[in-house]
Amino acid sequence: MTSPRRHPPGKLGLFLLLWLTAASSARANEADGEEEEPHPDPNEEDYPGMIYVGRMDDDGRRTGFDVDNGIKYIFGTGFDESHKEIEEEDLHHERYGPDSAHDVPDRARGKTREQVLHEKRTGQLDLSKGPKPFGWFEEHPLDGGAVPPRVVRVDPFFIDEAPVTNKEYGKFVRATFYETEAEKFGWSFVLSSFLPNAEELESAEVDPEAEDWVAVDKAYWRNPEGPGTSYKYRENHPVVHVSHRDAAEYCKWAGKRLPGEREWEAAARAGRHGPKDRTLYAWGEEPSVDASREHANLWGEGDFPWENRAEDGWRATSPVRTYEPNAYGMYDMTGNVWEWVRGGKHRSRIVRGGSYVDGYDGSFNHAATLGARATLHGTTTTGNVGFRCVRSPRKRTEYHYVYENGEGDGGPALVMEDADGNRKYPQNSGRDLDDDDDDEFDEDFDHDPTKPRPDERRGRKKVVKPRQLTSDEL
Repeated sequence: MTSPRRHPPGKLGLFLLLWLTAASSARANEADGEEEEPHPDPNEEDYPGMIYVGRMDDDGRRTGFDVDNGIKYIFGTGFDESHKEIEEEDLHHERYGPDSAHDVPDRARGKTREQVLHEKRTGQLDLSKGPKPFGWFEEHPLDGGAVPPRVVRVDPFFIDEAPVTNKEYGKFVRATFYETEAEKFGWSFVLSSFLPNAEELESAEVDPEAEDWVAVDKAYWRNPEGPGTSYKYRENHPVVHVSHRDAAEYCKWAGKRLPGEREWEAAARAGRHGPKDRTLYAWGEEPSVDASREHANLWGEGDFPWENRAEDGWRATSPVRTYEPNAYGMYDMTGNVWEWVRGGKHRSRIVRGGSYVDGYDGSFNHAATLGARATLHGTTTTGNVGFRCVRSPRKRTEYHYVYENGEGDGGPALVMEDADGNRKYPQNSGRDLDDDDDDEFDEDFDHDPTKPRPDERRGRKKVVKPRQLTSDEL
């Protein structure tokens, strides 16, 4: 006797099943009691002294959060001309499918992921340099920018139009009685040619990685070159001799935060995001002092560190907003002082932008390009490093539901695996591994869509969904 054949449901049965599922979902939404709130309008949000960086529509209005309103651009050094075709191809690359996980060089060679993996396994690829550790960053020798350049995306944000000044930092110190790390350590680095007394060079300690910087006792942001010097006539200059923590504490006090590295470069490039309009410098492509003097405070053509001809009008830091702003309206994104950004590790924090000791071509120190990048120890304080702050625009509050823990439920538990792959739960984990007779999600569980699921009958509560900032830079 043959068993009766089970026929697939017809269109009517499928329609009925979908209708019942939708009705059940609608009842659940009604039980939740409220609709999802709309996104805030970014056009109604502004902050004094800050500039919005995000996608705009054809009328020049800020695009709302109901669509993707982030910025996509090419991040990294601009010296390597061979990458322009690769960059342009990557801008049009689809972010899904079997080829989506390839890096830029592999796509340029026209290889699929499977081909690359095959070459690795069969030893056809040159791996003489060895595997790179997690977080590896390959730098260009001239400006320290990322090699090869790659396409990245950032969410919209507000950024200070200029670096934080001595006057602004002084308000923070008076309000909080904050003590900078240079004050705690009792010294900071000063450029050797700026020492008030040249005789100090004979016995002074220098930075082993930068011998032109001298450790000066009692130098800090109020006394930029040490005792006998003052910031009083430099209140509108960028604050210097601040560590990564000093900068982050100020931003936190001001209701802001340090910018991410990719956020900083998106603001510095000021709309020049693609290979067609991407420029090497803030002022364009011309590598000369005559071209840079109106746009950035750099060293110039004199011999470093003793001969600064001040072609741009300044030997050291200059007042913020002295030079022309970029297309977004931000000042000193190149030159004047390096700027701390988020990311890196404590021994290798990131600074961007170059400073007054850098030149346009990298013949000494760094080339002051839009990709200029360096790393410093997080406690480093020196006379050419400052910062600016950013803040994220308001977004609607996101909610989600969590199940209320029962009396014997201890919440998430640590799960350990032995060498054979067997899972073990620590004692007092709140889990009863032997009690699986009443598993409501068992494979044989047959749910009637017209009735609430067993998990829906459990107690639920609506809570604010934690908002976490994810970034490759942290």
